[in-house]
Amino acid sequence: MIALKDILYKVTLNAVVGSTSINVYAVNFDSRKIEKDHLFVAIRGLVADGHDYIETAIKKGATSVVCESLPKKLDDNVTYVEVDNSNKALAIIASNFYENPSKNIRLVGVTGTNGKTTVTSLLYQLFKKAGYKVGLLSTVKIMVDETEYKATHTTPDSLTINKYLSEMNAEGVEFCFMEVSSHGIHQYRTEGLHFEGGIFTNLSHDHLDYHKTFAEYRDVKKKFFDELSSEAFALVNVDDKNGSVMLQNTKAKKYTYALKQYADYKTQILENQFGGLLLKVDDNEVWTRLIGNFNAYNVLSIYATAELLGLEKVEILRLISDLESVSGRFQYVVSDEKITAIIDYAHTPDALKNVLETINSIRTKNEELITVVGCGGDRDKTKRPKMGHIASALSTKVIFTSDNPRSEKPEDVLSEIESGVEPQNFKKTLTIEDRKQAIKAACQIAQPNDIILIAGKGHETYQEIKGERFDFDDLKIVKEFLKQLQK
Repeated sequence: MIALKDILYKVTLNAVVGSTSINVYAVNFDSRKIEKDHLFVAIRGLVADGHDYIETAIKKGATSVVCESLPKKLDDNVTYVEVDNSNKALAIIASNFYENPSKNIRLVGVTGTNGKTTVTSLLYQLFKKAGYKVGLLSTVKIMVDETEYKATHTTPDSLTINKYLSEMNAEGVEFCFMEVSSHGIHQYRTEGLHFEGGIFTNLSHDHLDYHKTFAEYRDVKKKFFDELSSEAFALVNVDDKNGSVMLQNTKAKKYTYALKQYADYKTQILENQFGGLLLKVDDNEVWTRLIGNFNAYNVLSIYATAELLGLEKVEILRLISDLESVSGRFQYVVSDEKITAIIDYAHTPDALKNVLETINSIRTKNEELITVVGCGGDRDKTKRPKMGHIASALSTKVIFTSDNPRSEKPEDVLSEIESGVEPQNFKKTLTIEDRKQAIKAACQIAQPNDIILIAGKGHETYQEIKGERFDFDDLKIVKEFLKQLQK
């Protein structure tokens, strides 16, 4: 329970009708969850407008409402608060309601197109191994030190973020590593949080169904760094040309990392194989079980972040050598027939290109590289031909299949992927709409020592079709089919 006037602290108010001295027992933006003496925040979403549910929320017991436009008919027993942006107000209200929990944690946000999950998850692992109590807010899962919760979004809504940060406070968590998506930034989900640092991994083609242009997508990412305080650090990958853009207006202390050019933190790849990477960091060699050039960047960002947060260099390198790969990120199994199956979340053109180039740089070229890939429905359509082009150009065989078709017809998605295949690569491709059958076909085609890449879904254990989620785990399925081949 907290007074309404206290949770409105720092919220820009246009108008208030009623008393702000009333007590609020909970805050919700979903009218279905409203109970007696709750505050209802009306959000304008992509599908529904919370303003249409204000009356419903009041009937269920809401005694205060935050909205962008006041209802024509006002209830004398309800306090109405008008604001310019309900999403922004909700984030500040959530922080205040949970007593600003991010102030008591060393919170680091990671943003970029690819690598967010790997970097946050590995930082969580590293700091746990170093003996600290640690929190994680990622696509794969949410961790309150040792307690795991299911994740539903890359960046959860602001109420959920502050709820888990509050739980971390109660558990004595010292560090928290958080994925910060462009959607989350644009929808003010991170507003009011106190970040000790921000990391930029890279920027490539993604989410243009939402942001419309690449420039808008880039500038939303930049906004996260623009809002860091002078006491925070900003660590960016300057091998990506957008890295320097992220630093242009930030007040934070600026640090850079790179493999190809001068930077504050640099690394050199000495060995790159399916067993892992041998890196040279600060004149020290370190072996990691992570694979590929893209993971060299991830490891370097982890090393830099750990040092900026106060860990000793030698201790960081020792801990890096003990890190395990992240679920659905270049996760692989080898069958008795010596067929290697790799599961990876690569669902953007750049991520798919990175994974395929990594495999090609390691393999001997005496074996086939069979790629199974699709694209999600109801998402950025412009990347589909690019995915088709990259998969067919960098693989010896390709099977195009469904990813999460959602409300779209799978055949329409597949047709757009196929449109990117160049004539010289047509013979390499095969289309099998059913993802399970596509994985089965890849296993049947594969010969000893061949490599199968199953891309796009990674850690996901479901397939979303026409509004329903069905159990579907790429890793589990490919293991079953590979086992059948052994009989």
